Amino acid sequence: MASQEVLQAFVLAASEGSFSAAARKLGKSQSTISAAVASLEIDLNLVLFDRSSRKPRLTPAGHVLLQRAEDILAATSRLHISAGQLAQGLEAKLTVAISDTYQSDRFERSLIDFEQRYPDLELECLIAECDDLIALVQRGRAHIAFAELQPAYPPDLVSATVDECTEIALFVSPRHALASASHIDQDSLRQHRELRLATIVNPYETRAGGRVWSAPSYLMLLEMAQRGFGWAPLPRWLVTRWGNGELVELTVRGWPRPVAVDALWSRLHPPGPAGSWLLEKMLA
Repeated sequence: MASQEVLQAFVLAASEGSFSAAARKLGKSQSTISAAVASLEIDLNLVLFDRSSRKPRLTPAGHVLLQRAEDILAATSRLHISAGQLAQGLEAKLTVAISDTYQSDRFERSLIDFEQRYPDLELECLIAECDDLIALVQRGRAHIAFAELQPAYPPDLVSATVDECTEIALFVSPRHALASASHIDQDSLRQHRELRLATIVNPYETRAGGRVWSAPSYLMLLEMAQRGFGWAPLPRWLVTRWGNGELVELTVRGWPRPVAVDALWSRLHPPGPAGSWLLEKMLA
């Protein structure tokens, strides 16, 4: 297999138009560059340069293999960059868990910058809610979580409020009895099935009087509401984007409710450079 130095000599000789120019670029002698290209031709059993004129010109085979050589050198460069970042503590993979409570323009903009800054780092995004988000961070399954603000968190977690908020309102299918009701209060709601958010790790053990269906995802609750199975508290942005005009908002005292969002991370397993950079962008 050709060494990186040999491939560099080939690529520079082709791009500079001469072995002497490539030698000056690499700080080597012309004979060293000529020997490197010749050895590559022997290894590949191909003629890469037509040397019949004063300046060497790429042969058809040389044109094809030039692109391959450039790809190999680019991949090698990325390998060394990634290795250096990992040696400095960069995460092998960054996992972010986020609630469907809010649609974050800031998060979407940050991902654009993240992709440019860490092009080779794997990013995993998980969707979860409430206690499930907390559990993901505590167990080390997620490095960072963005969750609906809670009054208190476990002592091993750090929280900071994001400068964005959202609203949750009550929605039903237009075919639901509540959709045509002239006045709706808490007693009216209790007479109909509630579609309630429930986490996987700590499902609600108690509930208000009346019928309840639950799911760990707002999107699942939205689909249940669309089918007329009951009324549901849902993030407004989710209904706007995915409701397809199949839900109506109920006018009830105390609703809609503003919701603040917290960033969460572990004191025991703090984010590395990439996670810290993302947190800084989200909390700026």
